[in-house]
Amino acid sequence: MNFNPAASHEKATVLVVDDTPENIDVLRGVLKGDYKVKVAINGEQALKLCFSNSPPSLLLLDVMMPDMDGFEVCARLKADPKTEGIPVIFVTALHETCDELRGFDVGGVDFINKPVTPAIVLSRVQTHLKLRAAYTFIRQTFGRYLSEEIVDNLIDSPQGLELGGEKRELSIMMADLRGFTSIGERLPAETVVKMINIFLGRMTDVIQAHQGTIDEFIGDAILAIFGAPVERHDNALRAVRCAIDMQLAMQDVNRDFKLAGYPPVTMGIGINTGPVIVGNIGSQKRSKYGVVGRVVNTTSRIESYTVGGQVLIAQSTKDACGGSLKINGDMQVMPKGITEAMTIYDVGGILDENGLSLPEIAAEPLVELSVPISIQIAPLVGKHSSASFSGCISKLSLSSIEIDSDHICPPLSDLRVVLLNDDQTVISSSLYVKVLAQQSCKAGSYQAHVTSLPPEAELMFTTVLKQNPCL
Repeated sequence: MNFNPAASHEKATVLVVDDTPENIDVLRGVLKGDYKVKVAINGEQALKLCFSNSPPSLLLLDVMMPDMDGFEVCARLKADPKTEGIPVIFVTALHETCDELRGFDVGGVDFINKPVTPAIVLSRVQTHLKLRAAYTFIRQTFGRYLSEEIVDNLIDSPQGLELGGEKRELSIMMADLRGFTSIGERLPAETVVKMINIFLGRMTDVIQAHQGTIDEFIGDAILAIFGAPVERHDNALRAVRCAIDMQLAMQDVNRDFKLAGYPPVTMGIGINTGPVIVGNIGSQKRSKYGVVGRVVNTTSRIESYTVGGQVLIAQSTKDACGGSLKINGDMQVMPKGITEAMTIYDVGGILDENGLSLPEIAAEPLVELSVPISIQIAPLVGKHSSASFSGCISKLSLSSIEIDSDHICPPLSDLRVVLLNDDQTVISSSLYVKVLAQQSCKAGSYQAHVTSLPPEAELMFTTVLKQNPCL
């Protein structure tokens, strides 16, 4: 991305503030060929113009004025977030060092002494407008991914862009849309991109509100970190609170999807806490601020065990949150690359004074089918299907199914299910489910949560449920 501060669609506006008409005429004559010029003859007028809907790009501000001097005008501008970014150049007959120091203390960026030299005025104005444009560009670019506080930290630090990293205890979050692969297979590419942008835009707002740093967008997934670049003491609890807010914000996402005619989606979130290497990673030509380490990989594994609407956390995250969490349950898992079983926890909410809860998910009763539905089952390894085997659906609802098969699938594994007609023709090849538990009454029977229900499968399930009313 190339940036040219001079490439502006319209002239910048310079506000000249002076109580002497002769001085105003001189500055207007110097500026009018290159800039739009507005004039104020006192501090009150200047503030009114700056707080208007069309504020100036820069101020040339006299110091010695009646009622309110230039130092006070500048201080008021810098005290308000709406106007603190407007560069102020003092144009004054004051020549003492103490006056210049006071001007910088209240937020001025430069001093021009009277009588002015036209070339100096133009050069200083041009320089500070370029600096402001570059600063705005950097803030807008970083601000798409980082909170405002973190952007300030990176800009203010002279070492902010140096390559290198440090070991630090962080909380890592991975969020991913469940079953979105199936949705992407049956929708136009432009629709998929629009859906992802709506989702990522809303989630970015939530993450930034909790001082999280977005490390990466990975398709429909988000990797975020809590505790860097700004160190904090409550990384784990902020990450969990953020995750709950993200799940609640999915209501807004799905409302926007519905208005646009898109199908609804759900999201799973995993959180882990531990030591990672964090910093600017890459080469001198291309680098990014990010994290590496086993904790990051384990976070991805934890997220893979989620179903839609769920937040799963590691033991380390639970311990870091103390007794502040409502836990709905726990499970033992053996993620790939981990040598020992680990316990992960299903978060229901936060119990502190700012308590926050995930909505209770009412389980739909499974309806036993008089005639089971024939299926082909293919376990997923990552995003890819492995060898398939036969089975049938003996019970179902719109959110879960019970599968009977000679091939046993372990709990939390993901399956791609192909629905078959009586004549073995395919009804749907893009039903995705996650195995929840083995059914103790049947050796080859297990319950699975539906993570993606395509329209043709939903139509079939609805029809079958009407033919098999719940007793």
